[in-house]
Amino acid sequence: MISTIIRCLLPATLLLLASLTQAAVRLPRLVGSNMVLQRNTALPIWGWAAPGERVVIIFQGHTYRTPATDTTGRWRIMLPPLRAGGPYSMLVKGHNTIQLSNILVGDVWLASGQSNMEWPLQEEVLNFRQEIAAANYPRIRLLTVEKVTAASPQADFASDGWQECGPQTVGRFSAVAYFFGRSLHQHYHVPIGLISAVWSGTAAESWVSPATLRTLPGQPQHPFPTSGQAEFPSIYNAMIAPLLPYALKGIIWYQGESNVSRAYQYRTLFPALIQDWRTRWGQGNLPFLFVQLAGYMRDQPEPAEYEWAELREAQLRTLAVPSTGMAVALDLGDPNDIHPRNKQPVGERLALAARRVAYHDSGVVASGPLLQAMRVQGNTVRLRFSQTGGGLVLKDPAGPYLRGFALAGADQKFVWAQGRLEGQELVLYSDQVPTPVAVRYAWGNSPFPNLYNAEGLPASPFRTDDWPGLTTNR
Repeated sequence: MISTIIRCLLPATLLLLASLTQAAVRLPRLVGSNMVLQRNTALPIWGWAAPGERVVIIFQGHTYRTPATDTTGRWRIMLPPLRAGGPYSMLVKGHNTIQLSNILVGDVWLASGQSNMEWPLQEEVLNFRQEIAAANYPRIRLLTVEKVTAASPQADFASDGWQECGPQTVGRFSAVAYFFGRSLHQHYHVPIGLISAVWSGTAAESWVSPATLRTLPGQPQHPFPTSGQAEFPSIYNAMIAPLLPYALKGIIWYQGESNVSRAYQYRTLFPALIQDWRTRWGQGNLPFLFVQLAGYMRDQPEPAEYEWAELREAQLRTLAVPSTGMAVALDLGDPNDIHPRNKQPVGERLALAARRVAYHDSGVVASGPLLQAMRVQGNTVRLRFSQTGGGLVLKDPAGPYLRGFALAGADQKFVWAQGRLEGQELVLYSDQVPTPVAVRYAWGNSPFPNLYNAEGLPASPFRTDDWPGLTTNR
């Protein structure tokens, strides 16, 4: 008799438990203990519950309420702008209660890209043992989005959640992102949240939303393959879409190695990616900072054409997009290793760009020299630059000699130039080019960086011609 009753009650009990489970308030992995909330902006907090269930958030002594408004039970509550501070606790209540602790309010940055952004601190980054041992920054918080692909945009992602930055956690985290965040934390003394969503070997297309990807020239309209990590847009679906709409201070990006063979296409693709993410986040011109590719592979002894140079040019052109900044890494590369280990200056240069673009610090020298104007005067060319800081500097182990500049006439044949600094102008000439029409600087795979400003930041490679390159029709 008892066994019969149990058999009858068991299905009802399981149904009740399933109903309670479905009704439980849930939060995405982004919203949890140890998280950093973006200061000085409205803050969306969201999750899931039973459709129509009333959800309550209690935070900093205030209570916020909303029903779950759609058929999936997804809800969203907007918190008002908050000042930097913490730690705080948060209660999220529905049929169940979730208690979050150790929450900070500061600046949140998303770090994304391929292997050079992914490269963890513990993988023999320069001075990695000392750096890890000294990484006691409990007010820097780290979150890693695990590598997953998906055929459609996902609501959540795989992650171990937010962690305090310390010797036990930082070693597995992106070295560039850590050095970037540490620099900002030391300068502004506010909590910093770093979200790492990275995957080595990926093309930029992998990170673009399906809707935007369909609008790009040369891309298939339908369908998109989504079975492999390098096929797009499977990574956007699984690793970027679930981050929306978590409020950010900005984005840092280190990618391009997998797009060098299609560098001309990157001129369109990269700005489209930036606009795509800004549209998805809905935060206006969200600051977007990126690393120009470091040097890799050997160059020919005479001026030549190079895919890597064309990709760097595409990155340089992207500075025309509002609220962007670029960290030049040409001098930090290794011609024999696509993954240079000197990551500290990369993160620090990104932080300089952030100070200018995201924090509006007009006094900081945030970039190396950028070509501003070219003037032909007889058989010489005079170049002027912006971002010169304390002045232009020629760096060479043998002395202040000019290297890496090439001139061409109308025949489009480049030869190495001679030259000198005259105040804030660089004067170039060559006996082989009596009537120069074009200049190139550091146009190669891994050229020697020769031109800096007095603050020690290298000039970006550039060219003044628009003659077809190796990747023009790809």
